[in-house]
Amino acid sequence: MGHAAGKDIYQKLGSKIDSLTVRTPWNDSFFKILKELYSEEEAQLIVKMPFSLSAFDRIMKITAIDEPRLHELLERLCAKGLIIDFWVEEKYWYMPSPLVVGIFEMTMMRMDQNARSAVWANMFKEYMGNEFWGANFGNNERVSFMRTLVHEEAINKPNFVEILDYESAVAIVEQSKKFAIGTCSCRHEKFHLEEKSCSTPLDTCSSFGKVADYLIRHNFAKEVSKSQMLENVARSKELKLVLSADNIRESPTFICHCCKCCCGVLLGITKHGYPNDIVTSTYVSNVDEGNCNGCGLCVKGCPVNAIEIVAGEERDEKIRSHARVNSSTCLGCGVCGLICRKDAITMVKRKKKTIHPATTFERIILQSLERGTLQNQLFDNPSSISHTVMRGILGGFFRLSPVKKALMSDLLRSVFLSSMKAGARIQGRDLIVGM
Repeated sequence: MGHAAGKDIYQKLGSKIDSLTVRTPWNDSFFKILKELYSEEEAQLIVKMPFSLSAFDRIMKITAIDEPRLHELLERLCAKGLIIDFWVEEKYWYMPSPLVVGIFEMTMMRMDQNARSAVWANMFKEYMGNEFWGANFGNNERVSFMRTLVHEEAINKPNFVEILDYESAVAIVEQSKKFAIGTCSCRHEKFHLEEKSCSTPLDTCSSFGKVADYLIRHNFAKEVSKSQMLENVARSKELKLVLSADNIRESPTFICHCCKCCCGVLLGITKHGYPNDIVTSTYVSNVDEGNCNGCGLCVKGCPVNAIEIVAGEERDEKIRSHARVNSSTCLGCGVCGLICRKDAITMVKRKKKTIHPATTFERIILQSLERGTLQNQLFDNPSSISHTVMRGILGGFFRLSPVKKALMSDLLRSVFLSSMKAGARIQGRDLIVGM
């Protein structure tokens, strides 16, 4: 009976995590992860907690856990990355970590003496396969937690259009006030799986603002200066890494420095076949066939296999080969432009507009709408009967395909987001709207 009761609480925990911003299908592999990372008492707390960011007093009232014990549990879970806390308005606010970005990243960033990194790496590899990616991008979902940044040096200079600040890694750093660098979770995982085939350093993961503060306080990353962060970005350019940021325009909270052999998101495209798991930049690669000699360096360097070498026209009694880019697959990262020795491949503006959410609030709303969990963000108290009823009603409504398509459309999206902001403010959740 004890084992059955124990598994039951982990199934409830799995359901809770699956109800956040990233879907996590239940299976034995997921059960193993949860049992490894959470005690039963910790699992019970997460199950009782609100779905969204909440202050300590509200969590204590909803969970009915006494103050000293709740403080202890929250601190322990934050130290493991299973709860995220932010210091805002002179107090801490807490939220359960989704699997990504959250449980996976924080677990594999841990470098403390209690870290069982090799065990965890094998568990995550077993779980985060086709079923996981399909649950999040198998229905043509387009709102990801990450977006590609373009290497500015690769942009076509004669037709240069001023790059917007949110598209530039350097501008993101310059506008930030707090910085942290930690271990890349993906490369750390692949290192323990003996699948890391590159020489890229582990210490690249960059974070800013409130997220940097969280990582520093809980020893997931080290605080660095602005100049050190700029050096980190410059090193990644030299290493021809893909730069990927938080999928928001205002005050992005992180930049990933990704290699094609280790990055789980890039492998979600190349290995599992889900191209939408990272949002493209507003740029796309363009080949000058006259300058291209078909050397193939860009093919080897492209992180998502979006370039091929094809036969061109006959010139000087020879058939000249050249690179050809699949614009529908191209991330717009600019790595190919950095690699090309002939300056034959550069980045130009996409014809089709790429839309990124303005804030974390907007991304969470849109991401949750696509994945059928928006009702949990709007009515987030699991112990409230009225919230439970509203989650059931709205959940069925939002899952209707015509409704979802309409609210995500260019015509209605901005109106929908404005309504969500107004509703959150009526509930007294101005802090969440402002994130």
